[in-house]
Amino acid sequence: MALAPAHAQGVLRIGMVAGFTGPVAGLVQESAEGARLYFESVNASGGIKGQNIELVTMDDKYDDKTAVAQAKALASQGVLGLMLSRGTGPTEAMLPVLKENKLPLFAPATGAISLHEPAQPYVYHLRASYQKEAERAVKHLAGIGVKRFTIVQVNDAFGNDAGKGAIKGLDDLKMRALSHLRFDRNKPDLAPTMQAIAKAGMEAVVLIGPGYAVVEGINALRAAGSTAHVATLSNNASAEFVKALGENAHGVVVTQLFPYERSTANLMVREALSLAKSAGRSELTPAQVEGFAAAKLVVEALKRVNGKDITRDGLNKALDGARLDLGGLQVHYTDKDHTGLEYTDVSIVGADGKFKR
Repeated sequence: MALAPAHAQGVLRIGMVAGFTGPVAGLVQESAEGARLYFESVNASGGIKGQNIELVTMDDKYDDKTAVAQAKALASQGVLGLMLSRGTGPTEAMLPVLKENKLPLFAPATGAISLHEPAQPYVYHLRASYQKEAERAVKHLAGIGVKRFTIVQVNDAFGNDAGKGAIKGLDDLKMRALSHLRFDRNKPDLAPTMQAIAKAGMEAVVLIGPGYAVVEGINALRAAGSTAHVATLSNNASAEFVKALGENAHGVVVTQLFPYERSTANLMVREALSLAKSAGRSELTPAQVEGFAAAKLVVEALKRVNGKDITRDGLNKALDGARLDLGGLQVHYTDKDHTGLEYTDVSIVGADGKFKR
C-alpha cells in the first residue's frame, strides 16, 4: 500500500493511541505529559538532525476497535512510530496495523506476557511484565511477615496474566494463597467479596484490576473493618488513583516499574526533575516518569538511524541489536527478545498521598 511521507518537512511525528478518556485517562494523560517534557527539551536543543519531534495523540477510549482505527489513521498520516499504548487488548489489536505498515511501537504500557513471548517484531518494550511485578508484590508482603494471602483479580487477560505472576511469587516462597477470587471488569460488585475477606481475617489482599475497581475494592475492605495490607499493580500508580481513594489510600502498596520519581540518585529521574522544575512543576508522578523514559527511548532510536532521512524501516533497524542507555537504565534488544527492562520495585502511599519507597 502507498504510505504518506514518513515526516513532514522539519517535523518527526510520533503517534500515541491510548485512552485519554475512560478508565485509564489519568495514567494516559500523565504519561503523555512526561513524554512531552523530554521531547520539548530535545526540540529546544535543535531536535534530531535539525528536525523537531511532534507527539500526535489520539483517544482510543480504551477500546480495541477504536485503537485499530486510530492506529490506521496515524499510519496513513505518516507517523514514524507509535508509543505508550495503554492496555493489553488495544495493544494486541494494533499488531496487524504495525506489521502492515512496518510501524514500530515504543514502550507500550502493558506487561502482557503474550506481547513478550514470542517477541513481536515491531513492539519494543520498556516496562517489565505484569507477572514480574505481581511476583514482586507478593514477595514484598511476605518479606514484612504476611502469611495469610488472598488474590483478587479482574477476570480478563490482564488479570489472568498478573494472577499467574502472584501465584509464581508465592510458589517461589513455598507459600499458597488461601483464596483466589475473580470479579467482572464491568460490574465489579466487590463489597460481598471484601466482607468475606475481612471475616476470614486475611492479612493481605493482592488486588489486581483497573483503577475504578481497585478503589471500590479497597473502600469496601476498609468499610468491612479489615486492616489487611493491600497491594496493587503499576497500572494504578497515578495521582488520580490516590485521590479517588481519599483517606483509604494511606498504606496501599503499589508496584513500580521505573525508578522512584523523586530519586535524584538516578540520572534519568534527576534529568526529568530538572526539566520539570524549569517548566514550573514541583514534582513528577510514576506515570510521568514512564512517559519520560519512553520518550528517551524514542529519541535514542531516532539518533541511531543511518542516513539523512529518518524512516520507519530505519528505526526498526536501529533498534534491533541496540544497546541503549536511558540515563542509568540499560536496554538491549535482539531479534528474539524485545523485553527491555526487568526493573521492579514497590511504593507505599503515605499519609500525604505521595508514593514512598
